[in-house]
Amino acid sequence: MANEAMQAVNDFLKAAGVYYLATVEGDQPRVRPFGTINIFEDKLYIQTGKSKDVAKQIAANPKVELSAMSEGKWIRIAATLVEDDNVKAQEDMLDNYPDLKDAYTAGDGNTVVYYLKDAKATLCSFTEAPQTCEF
Repeated sequence: MANEAMQAVNDFLKAAGVYYLATVEGDQPRVRPFGTINIFEDKLYIQTGKSKDVAKQIAANPKVELSAMSEGKWIRIAATLVEDDNVKAQEDMLDNYPDLKDAYTAGDGNTVVYYLKDAKATLCSFTEAPQTCEF
């Protein structure tokens, strides 16, 4: 079972619907919207396609930040992404996001899932002190 901090981060990102993933390409930051977030076997996962630039940026430097806003609060999560070639993790992600099945299939060589390692999440608002958790 996922720990409380991981579950809270997962729930916040799902409520937001869209979060932004920041990577680095050389000396240039790159930010793009993402929507996949999933807990599988006690790890928090995201998904993309291996052929995309974002996957190449993660391969070169797996340190990322995610950020989202929901209901007047925002979250920033610093983490290292770890690629997981477990087809069951890919299947679970796609089962939770069935619209992706038009473009991705578990084990197709393009679908890639990453779990967040050494994650530090900070939840902020204009009216409350920041709250930080790690998982």
